[in-house]
Amino acid sequence: MSAFRLLHPEALWLLAALPLLALWWGRRGKAATILFSSTSVARQVGTPRKSAAGWFAMLLRLLALALLVTALARPQLGRQTQDVSANGIDIMLAVDLSGSMRALDFKLNGQPASRVDVVKSVVKNFVAQRPDDRIGIIAFATYAHLVAPLTMDHDWLDQRLDTMSTDSVQSDATAIGSALAACANHLRAQKSRSRVIILLTDGVNNAGKVSPLMAADLAKAMDIKVYTIGAGTRGEAPWPATDAFGRQVSMKVDIDEDVLRQIAALTGGQYFRATDTDSLKNIYADINQMETTTHVTKKFENFRELFHWPLLAGLAVLLLEVAFAGGLVRRLP
Repeated sequence: MSAFRLLHPEALWLLAALPLLALWWGRRGKAATILFSSTSVARQVGTPRKSAAGWFAMLLRLLALALLVTALARPQLGRQTQDVSANGIDIMLAVDLSGSMRALDFKLNGQPASRVDVVKSVVKNFVAQRPDDRIGIIAFATYAHLVAPLTMDHDWLDQRLDTMSTDSVQSDATAIGSALAACANHLRAQKSRSRVIILLTDGVNNAGKVSPLMAADLAKAMDIKVYTIGAGTRGEAPWPATDAFGRQVSMKVDIDEDVLRQIAALTGGQYFRATDTDSLKNIYADINQMETTTHVTKKFENFRELFHWPLLAGLAVLLLEVAFAGGLVRRLP
């Protein structure tokens, strides 16, 4: 496709100096041709002004400088072709939206925040780091449901993440096995170089008709790798409610880490424990590094220089200004 570009666009900053030069040149007065013993006569004349011819000469000089600066920026016109061959990874994100995800044991921007809000923030950053990958989302609580199919439209994926909340699902239970099976089912027909599931939960499987290990066997049979993340501080976590005395309520953190470890080990993945926001960020960063994508970019350029046109025009205008100032065109008195 045809393209116009400036090889050194930063040179155009010099144009900002032209108004200052115009102001400086415009304030200069002519050299005195008659000397007075007193300045009273000069005061009566008033402030000297340049004639119209003088202003025209100055405009020619400014135009010449502007053209020379444009030449310095190296304008070019040509064709640019870029072919990208990407080998992305298909990733399904399984996110727990059960009621326990309301716990306030994480922080966002230095303030206590629910687990689900922090997870959405971290996942958005993870998605931004994977421009060549197709990513989909399964949310689960009592049931698993599709939030977003595999897509490379990551802006739309961000919008779908914003809609996720514990109020959007029946959140009184946790169906880890169902979520894992749903993710594997969406990846089943894909022929990508690598297929990955990242499953995050803060609880124990207590719903659904598919056990977590049965779903893990299904993923293994499909050659799908599963990374599991247990989210939540150890011990007890603050809950967004108060008791009769106005004290904040706490809830016990109960994560089936043994099952999550078995799922990861069975499928060739890895288990992580996120006890705060920083550790959760680091986990997704580690997974991002482990599941790298490769892509080859071939870029062809064929540009021709255009700088000689503003250069020649600038020199021509400069010669005209010199001739004008030299008397070929007389200045008005």
